[in-house]
Amino acid sequence: MQFSRFAFPFVLLALALPLLAQQAPPQANADNSPKIDDDFIQKQFGDSCKLMPGLAPIKGDLDGDGIEDIVIVAKCKNPLPDQTEHNFRVIDPYNDYFGFGDPKVTTQFASEDPQLRGISLLVIHGAGADAWHAANPKAKFLIINLPFKQLALKKMTLRKKQVMAIYAEESHEGEGTISALFWDGKKYRYHPMGTSME
Repeated sequence: MQFSRFAFPFVLLALALPLLAQQAPPQANADNSPKIDDDFIQKQFGDSCKLMPGLAPIKGDLDGDGIEDIVIVAKCKNPLPDQTEHNFRVIDPYNDYFGFGDPKVTTQFASEDPQLRGISLLVIHGAGADAWHAANPKAKFLIINLPFKQLALKKMTLRKKQVMAIYAEESHEGEGTISALFWDGKKYRYHPMGTSME
C-alpha cells in the first residue's frame, strides 16, 4: 500500500509523456517568417532604429515582381551613417514631391508634431522564396518625413496599370487627407490623393 502511494505520480507521468511527445512544438509564425522586433530591425537597418509599438507591419507586393515585400513603422534617430553597412537607401519622396528631397538636408527637418519626429517607414523588397525575410533582400529603403496617422496597402491605377501603393492618412492637414507612395520601377514617389481612401 505504501509503495502504490509513491508510485502513483510516476505512473501519471509515464502516461502523460507519450501525449506530450505527440504534440508539435509551437512556431513563432505560421509562415516561418522571423519575429519583427527591435533585433530584426537593427539587423536590417542599424542601431538607430526601433520598432514603433502598436503599428503592425503591412505586407504586399510593392514592386510588382510577384514576391512579398514589407513595410514596418520605426523610429530612427540618425539613419544616414548606417546606409552603407546595412545596404539600404534613405529617401524622402514627400519633400521630393515639393521640390527638395535630399535626405542629407531633409533628415534635419523636424515634424510639427513631436510624436512624429524621427518616424520612418522601413521597406524591404523581397527576394526568392523567403521574400522580405531573405538573407539578401532585393532592396531596402528607409522613408523619412511622411506625415501620417494610418497606413494601408491598396492598389492604385497608374498609366492604365494597377500598382500596389502605401496609402497614408496624413496627420498635418486635417482629417481625411490621403496620399500614396508607390514604386515607379526606379524609385518611390509621393502622390497626394485628396480626401478618400479608394
